[in-house]
Amino acid sequence: MNNSRWFGLITFCITPALVVALGLALLFAGVAVAFAVSDSGRPVAAAAQAADSSRLRVFSGLITDDHCAARHEMDSGMNPTECTKMCVRNGSRYLLVAGDKRYALEGSESQFDGLAGQRASIAGTLEGDTIKVVSIGSGR
Repeated sequence: MNNSRWFGLITFCITPALVVALGLALLFAGVAVAFAVSDSGRPVAAAAQAADSSRLRVFSGLITDDHCAARHEMDSGMNPTECTKMCVRNGSRYLLVAGDKRYALEGSESQFDGLAGQRASIAGTLEGDTIKVVSIGSGR
């Protein structure tokens, strides 16, 4: 075979493979963007940009309230989740306890309700002793 036939054969085989690879790359990129939507409905990248991504940090600790902190009354008959939610309903604010540090949480209460009384990882910006929450996830 001469060189032009080899080139034609190689081109014939490689072109469909490149088209399939490009299609799969676009599909996976679309799926990744769809799954990267935060609870607020905004893409995570846009939320991080809005929170000044240069100051974005990740904090881990226990989501609780500023009344009980990490010491819920044992004789109340409630578990930490129930106690935290009750205290918030009665006017307390959500709090993240990380070791000996306590941070007030600024964001939608619905974000914190699902992880009340549990360990969590929170991405946000710290201003004083308040974390402006961008995203939240289970700390397990």
